[in-house]
Amino acid sequence: MTLVQDINEAVAVLKRGGVILYPTDTVWGIGCDATDSRAVRRVFEIKRRADSKALITLVADIADIGRFTSVDPQTALRLTEETGRPTTVVYPGARGLAPELLAEDGSVGIRLTREEVSANLCREFGRPLVSTSANISGEPPAAVFSEISPEILDAVDYVMEARRDDCSRSLPSRIVKVNPEGEITVIRP
Repeated sequence: MTLVQDINEAVAVLKRGGVILYPTDTVWGIGCDATDSRAVRRVFEIKRRADSKALITLVADIADIGRFTSVDPQTALRLTEETGRPTTVVYPGARGLAPELLAEDGSVGIRLTREEVSANLCREFGRPLVSTSANISGEPPAAVFSEISPEILDAVDYVMEARRDDCSRSLPSRIVKVNPEGEITVIRP
């Protein structure tokens, strides 16, 4: 299967409200349409994760951060380019996303991906994707495809073929939070 076919298959599942397993710019992720509450709730069920813990959202274009938060895209660009490591930024003023993704204060964690598969998947789908590690909550994240449990593999609607043998991206993202005044707090270095 070509990468284009793989992405097209994943997008078709996402458009039906399904849940996919896909490679990201960090670890393997469980994903769905970040605007679809039903699909987001299903991700929580698959992970056996408390719905009080917010999930990360993945986008491929800086303009999407401005579409889904109250933050100016140029501010977002500065925050995401401060480090060479993938960085999830928790932004205030989330909008247009499933409420299950938001923290109690209305913020949302968004990561701008530049990795080929996940970026093209986001662009082809045309909406942000949930991006949470492919593991049961409390277990170590699946850094590589071979570490994903059969339980997770069986629970999703589509498992992407891309990058299954790639072991080069095995660390979770750095997480920082920006408050409405623009101050930054590091949550996960």
